[in-house]
Amino acid sequence: MKRKKIWIGLSLCMMLVAAGCGNNNAAVDSGNAANSGNAAVNSGDAAAGNAETKAYKIAISQYVEHPALDATRDGILAALKDAGLVEGENLTVDLENAQADQANNLSIAQKIAADDNDLVLAIATPSAQAVVQSIKDDTPVIFAAVTDPIDAKIVTDLEHPGGNVTGASDTNPEAIIRLMDFIAAQFPNVKKLGLVINEGEPNAVIMADQAKAALDKHGIELVKAAVTNTSEVKQAAESLVGRVDALYLTLDNTVVSGVDTIIQVANDNKLPFFASDRDTVEKGAFATVGFKYFDHGYQVGQMAVEVLKNGKKPGDLKVTMQEKLDLILSLKAAEEQGIEVTDAMKGEVADQANNIIQ
Repeated sequence: MKRKKIWIGLSLCMMLVAAGCGNNNAAVDSGNAANSGNAAVNSGDAAAGNAETKAYKIAISQYVEHPALDATRDGILAALKDAGLVEGENLTVDLENAQADQANNLSIAQKIAADDNDLVLAIATPSAQAVVQSIKDDTPVIFAAVTDPIDAKIVTDLEHPGGNVTGASDTNPEAIIRLMDFIAAQFPNVKKLGLVINEGEPNAVIMADQAKAALDKHGIELVKAAVTNTSEVKQAAESLVGRVDALYLTLDNTVVSGVDTIIQVANDNKLPFFASDRDTVEKGAFATVGFKYFDHGYQVGQMAVEVLKNGKKPGDLKVTMQEKLDLILSLKAAEEQGIEVTDAMKGEVADQANNIIQ
């Protein structure tokens, strides 16, 4: 009996030891699984880190330096930075400026075409035309600040541009019509509107034609003073004094580059000065119907991110334009140009907090 109890006791001990060994093995296996899982996570983190550290090279061709185009460029770079593409870290930017010289513009486009870039951005119609003509391979091209991409033969279809090119137009014809309607309604004494224009820029000609069509409905004459370069802008503006009742400016890169002289002529002669972009109003024009060019550039930058980081093809991204327009007034310019800003004028500004500039 006693021997039987001893055997039972020994059997129980052996069972406990076996169970303990089994549990230890399970713990080891569990630890191995956890380590394996951690390794997988670490491997994933490393892969993600490698993806984030991929470096990109882009080129930017800008036709000339002036507030609207500079703000466009700043907006593009800000959108890239917000998406994790930071110049000097994982982004190399080749910035080229033609300084409104067409020969230089073409040379820049050819240089960019010969380089190895992940994407090319072209700011303003002449730059976009030269880049598209020069790049013969499938390097992605995105344009900004182009008035009419179809007329400029940059793309053939806005909804489905196809190929390696897309971008954003900075002109909505509705903006020109609204501004001309504003002039007619709020400035009944304006019978002739003066325009300094470089007719060598297709974008300027298109906008001038749209303005003329809108003014014709109100019986207002558009009087042009032609220039071929920025140095002629002051003399052209002065030639309009005494012949017109107000001044107007399209998105004419040659003329916008010399806009300070037009502002001075307008102020000295108490001529209301109307522009086609907010940046020129911030510099000293009285009014426009438009938007911030920084926002325009940011939108283009987001398109660039879609191509660079998300693998989208430019030809699959429709050409966009600014849909949100508002009247923008400068009270300081009004004072300089002898304009009485009425409640009726202010009433046409939807976002008065941001678009009535003190």
